[in-house]
Amino acid sequence: MRATSAVLALTLAALGACTDRAPDPTGFGLSASRSGVPFASGLASPAWQARAANLVAQANFSPVVAGHAYPILGVAQYLAVQRAEAAEGGGGRDQLELDRGAVAGASAVVLTYLFPSQSQALEDLVVAQAGAGPEAQEPHPAFARGEAIGRAVGAEIVARAQTDGFNRPFTGTIPTGTGLWISNTTPATIAGGQLPTSLPWFLTSADQFRPGPPPAFGSAAFTAGLAEIRHISDTRTAEQIGIATFWAQGTGTRTTPGFWIQVATDGINQLGLSERDATHLYALLSATMFDAQLGCWDAKETYWFIRPWQADPAITVVATVGKPNHPSYPSGHSCVSSSAAEVLSTFFPEQRAQLDAMVIEAGLSRMYGGIHYRFDIEAGQTLGRDVARFTIAADASGNSVLTPH
Repeated sequence: MRATSAVLALTLAALGACTDRAPDPTGFGLSASRSGVPFASGLASPAWQARAANLVAQANFSPVVAGHAYPILGVAQYLAVQRAEAAEGGGGRDQLELDRGAVAGASAVVLTYLFPSQSQALEDLVVAQAGAGPEAQEPHPAFARGEAIGRAVGAEIVARAQTDGFNRPFTGTIPTGTGLWISNTTPATIAGGQLPTSLPWFLTSADQFRPGPPPAFGSAAFTAGLAEIRHISDTRTAEQIGIATFWAQGTGTRTTPGFWIQVATDGINQLGLSERDATHLYALLSATMFDAQLGCWDAKETYWFIRPWQADPAITVVATVGKPNHPSYPSGHSCVSSSAAEVLSTFFPEQRAQLDAMVIEAGLSRMYGGIHYRFDIEAGQTLGRDVARFTIAADASGNSVLTPH
């Protein structure tokens, strides 16, 4: 088994080992069960997250587009649950069904916006979940009430998405010159070029955590970084190719954000979290990854740094990884992965070491693939963690985009 599988298996096994523990509060007040009934047995949100990941893959969303889509779903789910509980209160089975209905209603509206051809299938899933709660014989009245609230919240989040600037075309200038990135297309284009002008979920500006510049092209530090990737390219092992392939997570897959959402789902299911706790994690995780991606592209479009295979044509790129059509510095994969691991570590603090190990391997995978220098990875990991620490603090303040207003 290659290192990737071993690290991931260790993380999930450790999560599972905690399933029967007593409620273990963290900074987010997670609890493993309530009244002896594991809430995960009736959760709606994991199924909707899985449906979103499948649709992302089927629609061939790029990682950039997927990174924009996932928080639209996650934030809508969490706000819907909070609004439903604030409207009705209560507890027990009524609350469980209210929450499930809120998630279903919000999810159906958001995913119909993102994947309009799937409208009927999504409505069918709402119907199926209405009768799928623990010991459900027929749709619970509280589910219907929650669904109505969820649909209203979903419509509000869709309205935000329609005006968040993500679909505006890139209108900047792609510079040319020695040491600068070269577009894969003619005329020159940049994938994700619109990100720095898109509306963040938490950040105050795209450049809030902008890293300093990469080593100057031709400098000793740059030459050493390039030589390292050339050596990997010349001596690449089957294991390195396997790691690069596993972490590619590109177009036609659930993508990198979807991978980390699945890690969250595994923890949610293993620990039996409530719908509110689960949607809280999905919302904070997905919104943080988007903001990390936004900050990453701000840096890419500030430095426009050349890719390794462009600086040394003898460097080969692993075919399953491909040649991303955007600048090298910093690594988008590391920005997203490190931000995700930081959020997950806040919810599952006992797993920080394993999650950090996954981030390290994800970064190495891009070096093994021939598409990033080590300094790209290091800058991306720092940026991602900085973004996550900011979003976690903002969320914990109780006055953020995840707080109902």
